[in-house]
Amino acid sequence: MATEIRVPTLGESVTEATIGKWFKKPGDAVKADEPLVELETDKVTVEVPAPAAGVLSEIVAKDGETVGVGALLGAIAEGAAGAAAAPAAAPKAEAPKAAPAPAPAPAPAAAPKAAAASANGPAVDRLSAESGVSAAAVAGSGKDGRVTKGDMLAAIATGATAAVAAAPVAVRAPSSADDAAREERVKMTKLRQTIARRLKDAQNTAAMLTTFNDVDMTAVMALRAQFKDAFEKKHGTKLGFMGFFTKAVIAALKDIPAVNAEIDGQDLVYKNYYNIGIAVGTEKGLVVPVVRDADLLSVSGIEKAIAGYGRKARDGKLGIEDMQGGTFTITNGGIYGSLMSTPILNAPQSGILGMHRIEERPVAIKGQVVIRPMMYLALSYDHRIVDGREAVTFLVRVKETLEDPARLVLDL
Repeated sequence: MATEIRVPTLGESVTEATIGKWFKKPGDAVKADEPLVELETDKVTVEVPAPAAGVLSEIVAKDGETVGVGALLGAIAEGAAGAAAAPAAAPKAEAPKAAPAPAPAPAPAAAPKAAAASANGPAVDRLSAESGVSAAAVAGSGKDGRVTKGDMLAAIATGATAAVAAAPVAVRAPSSADDAAREERVKMTKLRQTIARRLKDAQNTAAMLTTFNDVDMTAVMALRAQFKDAFEKKHGTKLGFMGFFTKAVIAALKDIPAVNAEIDGQDLVYKNYYNIGIAVGTEKGLVVPVVRDADLLSVSGIEKAIAGYGRKARDGKLGIEDMQGGTFTITNGGIYGSLMSTPILNAPQSGILGMHRIEERPVAIKGQVVIRPMMYLALSYDHRIVDGREAVTFLVRVKETLEDPARLVLDL
């Protein structure tokens, strides 16, 4: 008896995924709970485990195909029977390939395009009717260009029109034959497509502005140097700078609540909790796991949470739940050597703090020129919610706390 392999529930608002790669091929023996196939969603990469032990008898969804939640991926046959079934099934699967005669293939190719608008499904049709946004004006990410419910929700949220939807797929100017021979074309992953779309949406939707300041890192560096060994020995994790920055940000958010708010339609939502997203670069793109209720954690608790997320990100084990619910984001371009940058908002949040590399520079202190380890800070914010005065005050609060960490102990 065969056991079906289906796409699991992928998390809130995630309705489809792309087959990244199969770890097994038909005829291979598999163990229960052994990773079988990698799925790429628009948020994370997940591995689907084998629902039972046996032999992989069939692969229905091939690498690169887009599948919905609950879709059939393949099947596992019990014991050696499955091993015999797999080779027998192979010729059957290849038979259509060996007969390329059916020339009617071009006719169906045109049909899906014409039918795409009507084949989007009742959920899309309902959203289109309720919102007035035509599904035909939305760039579909589903199979055969179909518009998904997620596409419609994103279009409605950003006020997309046909022109806006068409902009991301502008035709690229052709390369010369000589240049084209040296190019490599690779399909964007779901994660990279989502990163591109969300960053552009943030620019199109928010009235984004960036304010800068610099911070003298002398006090934080001295504190870290003094206690890093004892800290690691007691807490089992390294003492970095992110714990200090997270604490400084939370103190500033409590003083300037608009930076911890977001727009919802005609309302402003002020969040009286502090879920801090920490941007992490991975081989597949930027992800932002969230340290929840960071105001209730100690510096060691924050450092442990960040270290844990870093390991999960490197191993591709981050779950969708790890990246939801953030109220403010911190990104550190300094680890790559960035001196200054203007970070883009992580919508719908209204603020993001950019850290940069520490560089010794001459500064004037009490009339004397001294060399100090300085870091530029950048706060990008949504000017629809946050006024310039609030943004500058927020960044000054962060600077003051980092230059005098005793403020964290005294709650100043």
